[in-house]
Amino acid sequence: MNTLQVGEKLDHYRIEGLAAEGGMASIYRAIDLQTGTPVAIKVPHFEAESDPVFFDRFKREEEIGRRLDHPGVMKVFADGERSRHYMVMEWVEGRLLRTIIADKKKLAPDRAIAITLQVCEALEYIHSHGVVHRDLKPENIMVDSEDRIKLIDFGIAGSAGARRLTFSTFSHSMGTPDYVSPEQVKSKRGDARSDVYALGVIFYEMLTGEVPFEGPNPLVVLNDRLVNHPIPPRERDPQLSPQLEEIIYRALERNPANRYASAREFANDLRNPDSVGVVERSELRDWRVRRSRSSTRSKMVLFYATVALIPIAIMVLLLITARHH
Repeated sequence: MNTLQVGEKLDHYRIEGLAAEGGMASIYRAIDLQTGTPVAIKVPHFEAESDPVFFDRFKREEEIGRRLDHPGVMKVFADGERSRHYMVMEWVEGRLLRTIIADKKKLAPDRAIAITLQVCEALEYIHSHGVVHRDLKPENIMVDSEDRIKLIDFGIAGSAGARRLTFSTFSHSMGTPDYVSPEQVKSKRGDARSDVYALGVIFYEMLTGEVPFEGPNPLVVLNDRLVNHPIPPRERDPQLSPQLEEIIYRALERNPANRYASAREFANDLRNPDSVGVVERSELRDWRVRRSRSSTRSKMVLFYATVALIPIAIMVLLLITARHH
């Protein structure tokens, strides 16, 4: 691990303070002494530089960031020779979407839609440049005081022709269990529709305060999306419109061929929810069956537990009666 001190110079940057600390790298707020502008500097820990998987991820993030230029994507700057490995990025004032969700529990539909539309625009841009984020989640979306967003952390992003995802490299190359798409769970190459799926999960979470699939460990969460449909959003918040629920279902289709083909399609429905046709979905019917079965099982467990307690209750009554005689 390495620690840069306030006031310390790193080439032509002056360290102003520690902004974030991670397991493999630290992010500092710094001043570019040539321009006087604030920047963010991501510095790998010394021990991480010898990790080929992390170092490949770090270099990929830097290379992709330098190519992209969009107001919804954090910019990575290229400059001259460096005394060590680090990445220079634009400084963004704001909070992570994860922090906002944690504070608010859930967002008003208008705000959730506005944020999602901006993410759609940023995704449409990176996808048009042959880049798939592959790890879209609230921790990788910065939101400023005016709710403008920036996508960050392209460490496991894939360019056209990038190596295929494998389950054995899940922790490094496959994204986060709550947001990873079903096709990626099956070790298939993720494409733009995988990012659409992740954004669908984020939109669901912003509206309900919960993720659509839950479980005691990551493997259960991953398997659940392969065999079950998400808990209907309106089960968690009946105030949501049927149109918004339908939009979420279209983004979370298990088969990518049935999902929104692009972030642009997702955005079009968000902008025109009244024109979204709501159909009687098998997902809703299946959920009602699952809920009914679960309710029946719960009642049976309660019944047998009650029956099992009857002899104990009788023994207690007999003991109490005996003590009074």
